[in-house]
Amino acid sequence: MTPRRLFALGALALGAAPPLARAQGGPDWPARPVTVIVPWPAGGPTDAFARVLSERLGRDLGRPFVVENRGGAAGSIGMLAAARARPDGHTLVIAPNSTYAIAQHLYPVQYDQERDFAGVSLLVSSPLFILVRGDAPYRSLAEYLEAARRPGQRMTHAISGVGATSQLAIEMMKQMANVEIQEIAYRGGGPALQAVLAGEAGMLAMPAAAAMPQIASGALRALAATTRARTPFAPDVPTFEELGFRGFEVVEHVALLAPAGTPEPLLRRLNAAATAALRAPDMQPRWQQMALTVEAQPLEAWPEYFRAESDKWRDFIRARGIRVQ
Repeated sequence: MTPRRLFALGALALGAAPPLARAQGGPDWPARPVTVIVPWPAGGPTDAFARVLSERLGRDLGRPFVVENRGGAAGSIGMLAAARARPDGHTLVIAPNSTYAIAQHLYPVQYDQERDFAGVSLLVSSPLFILVRGDAPYRSLAEYLEAARRPGQRMTHAISGVGATSQLAIEMMKQMANVEIQEIAYRGGGPALQAVLAGEAGMLAMPAAAAMPQIASGALRALAATTRARTPFAPDVPTFEELGFRGFEVVEHVALLAPAGTPEPLLRRLNAAATAALRAPDMQPRWQQMALTVEAQPLEAWPEYFRAESDKWRDFIRARGIRVQ
């Protein structure tokens, strides 16, 4: 082979290197702005968190990370868009466990959560609180449940949607306490909250990020927290575990996912970037303000976590007969 021919082949190989590096998460990735799909409408806790994290990732990685809200059908519309995206690291999704671990057990989704996505990492978690209006006569969960058991007593609770972790927390409480409380469905967390504040419904469960301002103002009273240990965001609120509900735990997890087929080196770079952003000292006040606990994990931890979380809620949904009406 002539020297000229060898030079030409070498130049061709060098010319192919940058796209390959980009595809594998090399130094040229990201090559353009990264779309971060949030499969819920703007304004909610997941959206607020995703915007803060995306801004930090864009600053750290040198390209904008742009949040795109695609709500509907318990998040399945946005998840389908992410599943169909090119697996090159330029489309990601930030979603709560109600979307990636629960929705497929309630809705006829057009994707396979395990097959069509690669989990990058858990990101953060948030406890939930069982809440009543601040002027309600119940000072404790025991008092509330005692009232719910009285003959002829009609107790109600608001839910923000079927399959939300807030609904499942109440279902778990009703099952373990052996009480009946009538469910009233609303279109989202905001309307459910307003219904309780207005006295249309007597109780609701809500993630800490949304509940803390209402608790601090006295508009709502927290009767119990859904974590195993007391949360630092409301250390005076007892847990269900403390109150005798053994094994009770419902936590809202938020995770970062990519389309299946995204190269492993790129997934590892994403994992490292997200972990660094979450653990950066200057970001800790933001997470504290949002009542979020950092849950960053290595890439290898995702499959076991996902299967356990998905199986837990599949079995619970079947046992309780929860269905989309």
